Amino acid sequence: MLLIPDSVVRFFHRMASPPHFYAFTERLMPWLVIIFLFLTGAGLYGGLYLAPPDYQQGDSYRIIYIHVPSAWMSLFIYVVMAVAGAIGLVWRIKLAEIVAISSAPVGASFTFIALVTGSLWGKPMWGTWWVWDARLTSELILLFLYLGVIGLYGAIDDKRVASKAVAILAIVGVVNIPIIHYSVEWWNTLHQGPTVSKLDKPSIHVSMLIPLLLMALAFNVYYLIALIQRARVELLQRERNSQWVKTMVMENKQ
Repeated sequence: MLLIPDSVVRFFHRMASPPHFYAFTERLMPWLVIIFLFLTGAGLYGGLYLAPPDYQQGDSYRIIYIHVPSAWMSLFIYVVMAVAGAIGLVWRIKLAEIVAISSAPVGASFTFIALVTGSLWGKPMWGTWWVWDARLTSELILLFLYLGVIGLYGAIDDKRVASKAVAILAIVGVVNIPIIHYSVEWWNTLHQGPTVSKLDKPSIHVSMLIPLLLMALAFNVYYLIALIQRARVELLQRERNSQWVKTMVMENKQ
């Protein structure tokens, strides 16, 4: 049986409180921005300057430092959105609902970037901007799922009801995540197979791998920044009549 330390339980219990979440994230934000800028600078410098050209693709492969982390984030954010939606659906935790809907626009943006950069990369490599293979088609479906979540939430005035509808849609759409991940192994496709997550050893040189991982970390931190910003706005809109919001507004006016 997994034992969770009491300090961890207390931390997440406090984070479920809207006033504590708002105050904590306000203190956290400057540190996240600094970390993001450092990781992005190091990743881009390593990927665009230090990493050698690929022996087959030359310098055109360098788009992977945007494309691959964006593709990873498109899957990761959707899973976060679905898990948060499920938590909000089962335990009625308001912040979980807010995390779910606040993740959707960020995830949609990463998915769009992955599709566009993939097309830019595919043209010189495959000779075509687009092909209806399993990986690309399922990634496009993921974009439609994100847009569906955003549209459904905006179409329902009662945001608690909207959060329930969004949670159900997000949970159902999770079935697409393993399809995207394993599509290059299950079906014959133009898209190359895994090079970083292979169990034996990555098919990418360490001088190229390290900047890629730095960019992946940078994109994760960016997601956290964007999520917090959107969640704080959504939280204030939902809690605008709460006493803690009125108190905070009065203190800021003084």
